Amino acid sequence: MNILVFAPHDDDEVLGAGGAIAKYANEGHDVYICGVTSGPDPEEVETIRSEASAAHEVLGVKEAFFLHLPMIGLRHMETSEINARIHDVVMQVEPEIVFLPHKGDMNFDHAETTYAAMVALRPFNVPALREIMVYETLSETEWNTPTVDNLFIPNVYMDITSTIDKKLEAMACYESQLRSYPHPRSLDAIRALSMVRGSSICVDHAESFMLIRSIKK
Repeated sequence: MNILVFAPHDDDEVLGAGGAIAKYANEGHDVYICGVTSGPDPEEVETIRSEASAAHEVLGVKEAFFLHLPMIGLRHMETSEINARIHDVVMQVEPEIVFLPHKGDMNFDHAETTYAAMVALRPFNVPALREIMVYETLSETEWNTPTVDNLFIPNVYMDITSTIDKKLEAMACYESQLRSYPHPRSLDAIRALSMVRGSSICVDHAESFMLIRSIKK
């Protein structure tokens, strides 16, 4: 299968679905990452892209696309331009499973990424598509205003007990983005969340997702 994970910012893919990515790769599936934005500082961009490449190697990612759209600026771009760039990636990958950020996250780049991706992922565009799932991103999903339309309500869980160490190893590659506990973007917090999600299904570690669409054939 082809798996496509959209990351509004490099490291979101590991935070939200790192365990799932490693698990799919271990099973022989092809996993692709689409990094949507990057900041204005060329040196910082180069650093984070290098970190992303190292993280993706740990997880077993086949290929990554970096769109370099403006960070914290997607909502000010022409919708048609964002849609076209994301549509191109979807057409190249022809995914069967897609992971998206939660539209209720605090950073607007997450919502804009998901809106654009959903346009590209209409069934007539991607006939092979089987599932679309939304992941949670520590320090974004849980920190936004707690209104009904912002809530992350997981209804799909994946046992990542066999790949939690890979997820943490991949996140450790993002040295520029890591913080010390109790900051949510710390290795301790990432492990703690995986244990909480795991306890929901009586396994050691899990990632949780919201199912947007599932097509049974």
